[in-house]
Amino acid sequence: MASILVVDDERAIRNSLKEILEYEDYKVDVAENGVEALQKVQNGKFDLIFSDIKMPEMDGMAFLEAVLKERGDLPVIMMSGHAEIDIAVKSIKIGAYDFISKPLDMNRILVTVRNALDKKNLVQETTMLKKKVASKYQMIGQSEPLKKIFEIVGKVAPTDARVLITGPNGSGKELVARALHEQSNRKNAPFIEVNCAAIPSELIESELFGHEKGAFTSAIKTRIGKFEQADGGTLFLDEIGDMSLPAQAKVLRALQEQKITRVGSDKDISVDVRVLAATNKNMKEEIEEKRFREDLYHRLSVILIKVPSLGERIDDIPLLAEHFVNESCKEMGVPKKELSAAAIKKLQTYPWTGNIREFRNVIERLVILSGKTIEESDVELYTQPL
Repeated sequence: MASILVVDDERAIRNSLKEILEYEDYKVDVAENGVEALQKVQNGKFDLIFSDIKMPEMDGMAFLEAVLKERGDLPVIMMSGHAEIDIAVKSIKIGAYDFISKPLDMNRILVTVRNALDKKNLVQETTMLKKKVASKYQMIGQSEPLKKIFEIVGKVAPTDARVLITGPNGSGKELVARALHEQSNRKNAPFIEVNCAAIPSELIESELFGHEKGAFTSAIKTRIGKFEQADGGTLFLDEIGDMSLPAQAKVLRALQEQKITRVGSDKDISVDVRVLAATNKNMKEEIEEKRFREDLYHRLSVILIKVPSLGERIDDIPLLAEHFVNESCKEMGVPKKELSAAAIKKLQTYPWTGNIREFRNVIERLVILSGKTIEESDVELYTQPL
């Protein structure tokens, strides 16, 4: 049941609004001025507030500002018998969810309440989802190689510098890219990922830059490319070493001019995108073999971050193992399992050719097939690295 606070210096309005909302099964509290209401907000938990504007001691505008400073996520609906446009506009600019003129219309009130509560719930769900996603892409470890990466990310993330992330498959290059985005000023804008190795060379330009309707046989409608989708945010070009040379030329232009052109069009489109790239290839060899443009490499590698293999950070295996065991148990809905010290020590002896990705899969296998405690014998039996 949603809890609503009604703030108005007129008793008749407070009581009538309270009756209307309680009839709709909302829990309602009242206050006759902003000072009393602010105390109730600080001491209680409300999902929505109705507030008059003209009140003694503290008017509605001052109350609105104080509430939003206290609870920025709390929707506030302002009410006034002085239905002036500038008052309504000012309250919305400050942060009010809506403005309703007096005399109050019951249908308008109920519709506004439902919409405000729906929006509040959606914001809360989005926040929880973001936290869940952030935890999924969290970098785990305290080894020296990882501490150096944390340090670089902390310095580079707030800037718009382009970053080239190198390292073997499965080592966590995407996690570094996401950390750079989440700690940047663009964190509330899109993070768009493109796996350059998974897209056929003849389609990569359309994928990155979009295309106009009729640009080629199967282009039955206009398509927005990844650069446009990432406008204002971050574009992560994974496995950039596998990108075709023609696409590399267009990416270079986009980086130089901050403009792209859709396939089948001659119109330039301005984009504000921070580009991060990653590869598991030796880029110097790729350049020497003429498979990768040297000028594009230098554009992408303003900052270079090398992600170590799991074999280079075996001190992190105990933390990683515990993290993945807890995560797997939670996902499968099984009681939490423990790892014996001998099992952890055994895990540290294996050559993890698939790095973190392989390690995560092995831990999931151990959670499924082992008993309450994962023992050394389980590791020997169920861990089969190549």
